[in-house]
Amino acid sequence: MFPLSFDVNGEVVEVPVTALLNGGYAGRSQEDVAAHVAELAELGVPAPTKTPCLYPVAPYLAMQADEVPAQHERTSGEAEWALVVAGPEERDVLLTVACDHTDRALEVHGVAWSKQAGPDVLGRKAWRLVDVADRIDELTLTAWADGEVIQRGTLAELLTPQFWLDDLRERGLLKPGTVLLSGTIPMDAAVDQFAGSWRVELGDPKTGDVIACEYRVSRMPEPVE
Repeated sequence: MFPLSFDVNGEVVEVPVTALLNGGYAGRSQEDVAAHVAELAELGVPAPTKTPCLYPVAPYLAMQADEVPAQHERTSGEAEWALVVAGPEERDVLLTVACDHTDRALEVHGVAWSKQAGPDVLGRKAWRLVDVADRIDELTLTAWADGEVIQRGTLAELLTPQFWLDDLRERGLLKPGTVLLSGTIPMDAAVDQFAGSWRVELGDPKTGDVIACEYRVSRMPEPVE
């Protein structure tokens, strides 16, 4: 298993991923959660029985990639932040940007299945969570699909990193090698999500610092069967 590698204030931190989890329906505002449920319902995705959700994903799907192969044209990303547990101490919890690339055609049969059909693309830079914890709600999250802004908001719209750290601790998963993605913010329905390229940025208005991940989507050859 290849480790993820992060630039943390000039220090290279490598993290072999042992557990990968995707949060879902994780908005702090129930109105935003309902909007996301309605957005997915238009694609035929059944509503969850409870929120937030947590989907375990195969660890090898955590990638720092420039290209995502797709089996068909109905796949798309989601702007998210990610927690990366890089060691045993509080200062070892990293915060970075992520894009959960999801198979929307498979999603109508099961959200958990769809999460296994595409990678979680993470940024190559990260911040220590303790360094930004006092202004977590001010951090921004923006996504572009084929160069058009499709998602824009702040981390105040999502459940906090501390919420998920507490949840991981209760589940016995708060240990080195665990990566958790936050869930996403609403999309602009006027922008085509089935794009050939995605870019997501996590920004800190106080410092002007930005962490980005960006990739193109490539169609795989048709199966021979």
